[in-house]
Amino acid sequence: MYDWWVAVIIGIVEGLTEFLPISSTGHMILTGTLLGIPETDELIKSFEIVIQLGAILAVVIVYWQRILRLFGLGRERPTAGKGMNLLHILLAIVPAMTVAYLLSDFIKEHLFSPQTVLIGLVLGGILLIIGEKQQPAITASDVDELTYKQAFMIGLWQIVALWPGFSRSGSTIAGAMLAGASRGAAADFTFIIAIPVMVVATGYEMLKSAGSFSSADIGFFAVGFVVSFVVALLAVVTFIKFVQKFSLTYFAYYRFILAGLFWFFILR
Repeated sequence: MYDWWVAVIIGIVEGLTEFLPISSTGHMILTGTLLGIPETDELIKSFEIVIQLGAILAVVIVYWQRILRLFGLGRERPTAGKGMNLLHILLAIVPAMTVAYLLSDFIKEHLFSPQTVLIGLVLGGILLIIGEKQQPAITASDVDELTYKQAFMIGLWQIVALWPGFSRSGSTIAGAMLAGASRGAAADFTFIIAIPVMVVATGYEMLKSAGSFSSADIGFFAVGFVVSFVVALLAVVTFIKFVQKFSLTYFAYYRFILAGLFWFFILR
């Protein structure tokens, strides 16, 4: 059993990095190494799944009104071809979920090594720079202006995020910008489509690891869940405001620095 401060540290890292375009996987691996946590520790693996739920809950709260609208429960009901609706979401999540289902074993066996994560960190940073520098004319300044074609293109970019280190949000935000979305619309749509993807992935992992922790671990898990939720809530709200004014290249430079730290502490 780990001390509560370990739950706090990992919860902070998860909450900060899960939805920012900086790779939560890279940060979690580096954090585990610095804390001396074995990669094979089943308790921590289960703990990471639980705190992901805290991060997901934060995004659900931020986008609660938009989620209600998708199901016709908000003040304004979406109509086909006008405003974001469930078809946009399906077009954006089906490609990555299909590939993840078909190649799950291959990804876990070949793409989760420190070397491949390091490559993902660097290439993901380059992708963010390309998204900023090569962005075409903006045709969607808000998620309600996204076309079905743009939603599907964003979904294709989300496949790239199956490579650990690329970052789901980094790949989809950059991809959305390359498809003609503004930074703000790209970020909003990225966070919204992350909800079903993460719920399915996290639910699947929870079923697999259901027996790896006991009632004695509940307090430890609860601390991490709450910390992850609060930090993710602050991170998402702050990031949404940030992208309205500033370039994503700052995150690209951060990723390059992180890649250097990753190499120094893990691969050197």
